[in-house]
Amino acid sequence: MLAKVQKGIQKIAEAGFFALLFFAWYSLENEIPSEINIVAGEEEQFDFGVPVTMTAEEGAKDVFDNMAPKTDTDEITIHKEEVYQVSDQENSSFTMTCKLFGVIPVKEVDVSVVSKEELVPSGMPIGIYVETDGVLVIGTGSVSGTDGVSREPAASLVKSGDYICSVNGEEIETKEQLTEKVNRYGADKIDLGIRRNDENIDVFVTPVLSEEGGYKLGIWVRDDLAGIGTMTYLTDDLFYAALGHGVNDADTSSLLEMKEGSLYQTDIVDIVKGEHGTPGELTGVINYRKEYCLGSINSNSEVGITGKLDQIPAQLSEVKCVPVGLKQEIEVGKASIICELDGQRKSYEIEISEVNYSETKDKREIVFEVTDPELLDVTGGIVQGMSGAPILQNGKIIGAVTHVYINDPTKGYGIFIEEML
Repeated sequence: MLAKVQKGIQKIAEAGFFALLFFAWYSLENEIPSEINIVAGEEEQFDFGVPVTMTAEEGAKDVFDNMAPKTDTDEITIHKEEVYQVSDQENSSFTMTCKLFGVIPVKEVDVSVVSKEELVPSGMPIGIYVETDGVLVIGTGSVSGTDGVSREPAASLVKSGDYICSVNGEEIETKEQLTEKVNRYGADKIDLGIRRNDENIDVFVTPVLSEEGGYKLGIWVRDDLAGIGTMTYLTDDLFYAALGHGVNDADTSSLLEMKEGSLYQTDIVDIVKGEHGTPGELTGVINYRKEYCLGSINSNSEVGITGKLDQIPAQLSEVKCVPVGLKQEIEVGKASIICELDGQRKSYEIEISEVNYSETKDKREIVFEVTDPELLDVTGGIVQGMSGAPILQNGKIIGAVTHVYINDPTKGYGIFIEEML
């Protein structure tokens, strides 16, 4: 009997040990980045604040000027207490392995040498106008025909998020062109050239002559989108990035596939304060006259929009460049965000509470709380329209605001600036 009890206790202890080991592995995996950059010609120290030992492949010796002479083993030990001098060889790289207890591999870290970069932190509000690459399908619906019968000609054929690019082989770019061609072909079945998930397909739909007159497909569509956000940074040669997240269609929740776009000056005319469960927002006026156009939007991706300005905006003409802060340099503690709410570009205090390296924390890598009394009084914290506001710490630009806690507008998320670069 005693032997059985001891055996049971042993099994429980073993299960507990492996559970603890798994928890430690999972926790450390989230605490260590999968890839980091280090700056050519500067000093670097590899201390992630977790109990792991680090080894690197032989290529690491080409990256550091002060690394110990070659040993008899292929593995090179990286000491967390040691400060390494990075060589001037840009674009060199190596892989580092982090091991729990010096035995169990937790994560491989790809280390790349990059050049030192400086950016102008912006924070200015911007008006965004983009045209879709094709006519975006929002959804389908029914059409009441001249005979009084309701039909859904496009149901199960066309999907939300599709882009209609042609009608019977003729290219279209706008919803007006789509309407004109549908009416031209009348009651005949038409071939819609559709782009769906990067694949081109043909869908055949028979229009319905509606009781209001004119032929309809029963498809809700959109061909452009406008809104406001915040510019994150500007380079010396006038390239910019903004938002920190992609421009998504509100109805389909998908990343908008754009043909072209423009950036405009905008003035904030109203601020709806954020409250528990209800995000606030900035309301701006966009003037689409040519003289108010700031530049082009060249790309829309999951990490924001990018493009080039025609000239430096007046409110940024005297703003000095600051160094880029690498993800491993970000600390829990005081930081600031820059935004423009009343026509004046200002810096507001925040407190970073968490830095996430897990790949599942996409665009929510920096967790922070607004502590600045003035910003809390004006906006209640983070509101819609502030996406892209640069985050600075220790004199460096480290990220950009991306999201707000719905249940607590004083708290928000940010993306690493390296992701936007």
